[in-house]
Amino acid sequence: MKVTLVGSPKIIMSNPDGKHKYFAWPTVTRLQNGKLAAVASGFRLRHVCPFGKTVISYSENEGKTWTAPCPVFDTPLDDRDGGILAFGESGVIVTSFNNTTKYQREHEGSCDYSLAYLDTVTKEEEERYLGSLFRVSFDCGVTFGPIYKSPITSPHGPLEMGDGSILWVGKDYNNSVDAILAYTLDPVSGKMEHIGTIPPCEPDADGLVPVPCEPHSIILDDGTLITHIRMEGVSGKFKYFSTYQSVSTDGGRTWSVPVPLLDRFGGSPAHLFMTSEGILISTYTQRKSPCGIKAMFSLDNGKTWDTGYDLYVNDCMWDLGYSSTVELKNGNLLTVFYAHVNSNEPAVIMQQEWNVEK
Repeated sequence: MKVTLVGSPKIIMSNPDGKHKYFAWPTVTRLQNGKLAAVASGFRLRHVCPFGKTVISYSENEGKTWTAPCPVFDTPLDDRDGGILAFGESGVIVTSFNNTTKYQREHEGSCDYSLAYLDTVTKEEEERYLGSLFRVSFDCGVTFGPIYKSPITSPHGPLEMGDGSILWVGKDYNNSVDAILAYTLDPVSGKMEHIGTIPPCEPDADGLVPVPCEPHSIILDDGTLITHIRMEGVSGKFKYFSTYQSVSTDGGRTWSVPVPLLDRFGGSPAHLFMTSEGILISTYTQRKSPCGIKAMFSLDNGKTWDTGYDLYVNDCMWDLGYSSTVELKNGNLLTVFYAHVNSNEPAVIMQQEWNVEK
């Protein structure tokens, strides 16, 4: 495969004039009206921060310019990862999740500003908003309905099946099971139904079984579902940061045992995308030096992968990633991710245009 970068990486979401400058964990997609839409968590102070909002921006000119980010979720808690799915004729689902005030306090340390804010969050507010959240729009993302809660979470959100139904593959939000679960989702009622569970990994050569989280799934033309899964800690110790793959041929009811696509610290989490030329792409993040955004490619519907292609390299900070990709009208690809441009600056949302040839 030959990868060619088109132009330089560009910042598309930031807040340079405010105190709340940190943006992270984006997803990009194309809406039914032709616009591009990108969601992310923004207006934060840092990686863990109670001020996070899940925001959306739009581009009407193939990513050349973007609207200012507007909140979709602004609960009293730390609204994080932004996922998005365009479905049907005009439907859009935006997903997010947040953490308990206890968790946030444990990670805030001596930041009096954040701790003072957390003092204002009531138990009733926490109970009302805590969880994996989603909102649905039926007018291409102009307006959104009420906040619903999901039993699972994933960085980039659900997918639309061939029959128009919605499938969401995610990690149990409450961590009651170390498993990736498949649910159907009714966008009108917000109701979800568990239909399948991805089995645990086999032990590796050292007898370790990695813990799964942060999956992303795609459905192929023949109905095959492919899920790429972030694998990390083992028994509370960080011994993995890798991508594994599981496959379903029955609509997500049964799944194959996940198998590794990269080495233990090869990179994650992944986002899957199929180009109009039939190239299956999975982008992921390498957080070992040199840190950056990478891509892997499959020409046989995920049976084999060609890995390790650089889309963005910036070794100033491990805190980057959560890439996702859309195809532009000119045939090029646009990958959106977050990164610190410099080690002394907060993270921002960036994009890189590129193309790939067989």
